[in-house]
Amino acid sequence: MATVPAVLAPYVRSIVVYDVTFGGPGVHIGMPSTGLTFVLPIGEPLEVSWDGSPHTRTVGWSSVSGLHTSAAAVHHGGHQCGIQLSLTPAGARAIWGVPASALAGELLALADIDAALADLPERLADQPTWPRRLAALERDLVAALHRHSRPALRPEVARAMALLTRGVPVAATADDVGFSRRRLSTLVRDEVGVTPKTYQRLARFSAAHGRLRRAALDGEVSVARVAADSGYADQAHLAREWSGFAGCSPTEWLRREFPIVQATGHHDGGP
Repeated sequence: MATVPAVLAPYVRSIVVYDVTFGGPGVHIGMPSTGLTFVLPIGEPLEVSWDGSPHTRTVGWSSVSGLHTSAAAVHHGGHQCGIQLSLTPAGARAIWGVPASALAGELLALADIDAALADLPERLADQPTWPRRLAALERDLVAALHRHSRPALRPEVARAMALLTRGVPVAATADDVGFSRRRLSTLVRDEVGVTPKTYQRLARFSAAHGRLRRAALDGEVSVARVAADSGYADQAHLAREWSGFAGCSPTEWLRREFPIVQATGHHDGGP
């Protein structure tokens, strides 16, 4: 995990440098979240598609996806190397000059969004070290901030999205910010491309994914505990949401992503 420069902090949630060798060719699951995903592979182009939809497969030196409700299938030949960023919805306007809603459910390359960034992958590949690649990335992203206007979210919409992320029910969120549910739905859709309820589900799922991933890295996992800590009614509820968003159960995801980790707790609650 690289440090996000202060100037980019309102727009970039995380910057991850990855250089991973697997046992052989396979498919990595790109999980849905409330962030926009921006990947810059090094050494080999990225092959990605929506899980279960091979006709959506793209191959290239950059990948941009907006909010999505199904997993991405990232195909690899046994090795992956590059930089992955998670952007806030405001980051779409600030860095690419488009609202996050315009990218919802899309798999695109940088050239499809901002021609001025189209040669960023080549410039990164020319750098011999990770620090120099990260410095080049920062320069280009800061330059993008200066190219694009950055209209701020309406305060009520920003507050509504923060409340939804914390699990406040949609009706209570609408009341808090003084909108009808219909008006709130329109404003959130216009900003991120999904309904308030879907945004809230994505936020809860993303929190559960983060907890399960951290637990897997630490050792043995209790899926039931992750479900409880993430606000799901029970493990079966988490399993249904996980299957819907990730295309597999939590324990199957663990087997695929962390084959040496054993999950504990009850069954997934699925068939």
